[in-house]
Amino acid sequence: MSGIKKLAGQTMWYGVPKIVSRFLNYGLTLLGFRIFDPVSTSDLTQVYAVIPFLNILFTYGLETSYFRFAQQKDRNVLYNTLNISIVASTILFTVLLFAFKGPLTSFIELRDHPEFVTWMIWITFFDTLAIIPFAKLRLEERPRKYAFVNLASALINILLTLFFLFVAKGAHDKGENSFLAFLYRPDIGVGYFIIANLIASFVTLLLLYKEISVIRFVFDKQLWKEVIIYSYPLIIVGLGGMINEMLSRLVYRKVLPGDSIQEKQDLGIFGANYKLAVLITIFIQIFKLAAEPFFFNQSKNDDAQRVYARVMKFFVIACSFMFLVIALFLDFWKFLIASKFKAYAEGIHIVPILAMGSVFLGIYYNLTVWYKLTNRNMTGAYITIAGAVITVILNIVLIPDFRYTGSAWATFICYAFMMVISYVLGQKYYPVPYPKKKLITYLFICALMYVFHEYLIARNLNHEAGYFPYVYYGSSLLLMGLFTLLILKVEKKEFERLPFVGKFFYKVPGSGLKPQ
Repeated sequence: MSGIKKLAGQTMWYGVPKIVSRFLNYGLTLLGFRIFDPVSTSDLTQVYAVIPFLNILFTYGLETSYFRFAQQKDRNVLYNTLNISIVASTILFTVLLFAFKGPLTSFIELRDHPEFVTWMIWITFFDTLAIIPFAKLRLEERPRKYAFVNLASALINILLTLFFLFVAKGAHDKGENSFLAFLYRPDIGVGYFIIANLIASFVTLLLLYKEISVIRFVFDKQLWKEVIIYSYPLIIVGLGGMINEMLSRLVYRKVLPGDSIQEKQDLGIFGANYKLAVLITIFIQIFKLAAEPFFFNQSKNDDAQRVYARVMKFFVIACSFMFLVIALFLDFWKFLIASKFKAYAEGIHIVPILAMGSVFLGIYYNLTVWYKLTNRNMTGAYITIAGAVITVILNIVLIPDFRYTGSAWATFICYAFMMVISYVLGQKYYPVPYPKKKLITYLFICALMYVFHEYLIARNLNHEAGYFPYVYYGSSLLLMGLFTLLILKVEKKEFERLPFVGKFFYKVPGSGLKPQ
């Protein structure tokens, strides 16, 4: 239990600032939906679909390799070697991107705003240089510093965006002849979100100065070769994962038939609704931050597989609740993104599909522990490549007829495939006693509750009626309550074993009463 407690504690430290910063950023995104229409926000969607691909190429799996080799090698030599490698490669890749900036700008359909591509490249540059210092904080189990840097970066990003879009814009709109008015240019528009991100990324690097200042020019060539041999399949895994997650938005305009304005409109709607699966995506990301070093450290223990199985169960339960929060309260999320531009609400029906797909992705990330611990990273690469092929084919086939609905189902099917195949192969090479039937039942019940709720509302309620909100949200809360009772009943013994929480679930021996 100490392992689970430790992981939970670190996940909280990594997670709370991440959740706070993501929700602040999400609030900022919602503000963007009020200021800019879907056509304008499509450029922003395009930029943030490309950045994850660049991050994979620039980091080439060194973060995971750092955790893996830190268990066997001298950590100082490893830290210096990887930092020297990543600094040199980042400079090289940045130069190449600027050399081919023209073709890149044309490919991602940003010819009207080539400056967005410039800022995007510099964001990737600064974010990459922070990767290994951030990994050092995680490996040394210093989540407080990690939390501080991330939260500070998020706040800077938000405050700068508000400054540009309200303070500087206000001065410009009033016709002031001042420095504030000079800082705002109407033609940049949504680009101020990117500018704020760029400045925040640079400041993040400055906040990691202590971790950067200890870097020395110590480069172990043999160690570097071992790391690269281990890492290069992870590049394929990462790129395939990004293809599965981002390709739909990246190629949407190339596949969808129609005029340029309609393509941008659809992409803006798709991008806005994709963000509504953010709760599950945030949880997966913060869980990975704590879980990856935890899994490697735990692998040395005799009960490692049992711990991995219990972690998976708690993970699926948490994701199930988040799916219900998203799926049973769609009317609330629709209001948030479409209170001004009603067009955003057209794609609300794809949100539960994407949310459940995100749950599958999270389960897949849990399952990947088997090939990372058994040095079968190429198998993981093959799984990801297969998922990427499925994503590409289904997007090409489905988008022309079903638009973003087809793309959402492509994402769902891809993640379901990767989850299942990874489980089957994992049980062959590194068996873990996952409670498969129980977890499948939980996910099925969640999906069934969503379908039942939608059927109930569609068949029996007039959306314009005054009592609609009470019945809609009342039934949502009732279903959430029923699922909570189910979990508490089935997992009672598990909750009894948890620190702090357990005292509310067990009875005092011989008294028949719960402890006070």
